Amino acid sequence: MAVPSYATRGERIWHYVFLVLCALIFLFLIGPLIVIIPLSFNAEPYFTFTPAMLHLDPAGYSLRWYQDFFSSSDWLNAIKNSFIVGISATILATVLGTVAALGLSSHHMPARGAIMTLLISPMIVPLIISAAAMFFFFSKINLAQTYAGVILAHTVLGIPFVVITVTATLSSFDTSLIRAAHSLGANPTRTFFKVVLPLVTPGVVSGALFAFITSFDEVVVVLFIAGPEQRTMPIQMWSGIREQISPTILAVATMLVILSILLLTTLELLRRRNERMRGISPG
Repeated sequence: MAVPSYATRGERIWHYVFLVLCALIFLFLIGPLIVIIPLSFNAEPYFTFTPAMLHLDPAGYSLRWYQDFFSSSDWLNAIKNSFIVGISATILATVLGTVAALGLSSHHMPARGAIMTLLISPMIVPLIISAAAMFFFFSKINLAQTYAGVILAHTVLGIPFVVITVTATLSSFDTSLIRAAHSLGANPTRTFFKVVLPLVTPGVVSGALFAFITSFDEVVVVLFIAGPEQRTMPIQMWSGIREQISPTILAVATMLVILSILLLTTLELLRRRNERMRGISPG
C-alpha cells in the first residue's frame, strides 16, 4: 500500500519501518523452511551445507533422499496411513462440524454459548490431556491401536476448525434467502442444497482443509492412540530423528512444505471467491 500524499514525515518513516519489521518477522518465520529445502538435495548424509553445496557444485546435490523415501516401505506405509486417517477424519469432522454450525446459527438453539464452548474445547484443552483422556476412553471400548480409534481422535481435533469457519460464514448469511425459497415452494431439504450449501461452501471447504492439516500434522494423539500398524508420517519422522538420523526426513519435510503451500493457496482462492459472492472486492 502506497503512502498517502498528505502523510507527514513521521508517518512516512513509520510506514517504511513497519514494512521492514514485517519483512524481518516473515523471514524469521520461513527461515527454517528456506534452510530445509536445499538441504534435502544434499548428496552427503549430513544436515549441514557441504563445501560443494556452498560453491554450487552440481556434484554436491542429489535426489538420493527422495529416492530413499519412495523406495522405503516404512515411509510409504506411513504416508498411506496419514492420507487414510486424514481423509477419513476430515470427512467426519466436516459433516459433523457443518451440522453443528448450522444448529448453532439458529436463534432458537438453547444454550448456544455453552455448546459452542464445548465444541471448540479440543482447541483450548492442552493436547497432552486430550490425548491421555482419549487413550483411557478408547482402551475401555477396544478402540486403542486401531484405525477407527485414530480416525475418531483426529475427528475430535478437526471439528472445532470446521465449526468456527462455517459459523463465521453463516454470520454474514442473509436468512431472507431461506424465507424466499420457502415462499416459492421449496422444502427444507431443497432449500439447504440449493440455497444454503452453495453459499457456505467456501467456509465448509476451508474448515475441511484446516481439519485435514490438523490430522496430517498430529503427533501427540497418535503416540497415545495408534499402534505399530497405524504409524503416520509425523510419527515416522519423529522416530527417524530419535532412532536413525537420515536426511530422508528433510526430503519428506520439503514435500510437506509444498503440500502446505498448495493448501494455503487453495484457502486464499476460496477466501477471494467468498468475498466475490458476498459483493466484497478481494483485498
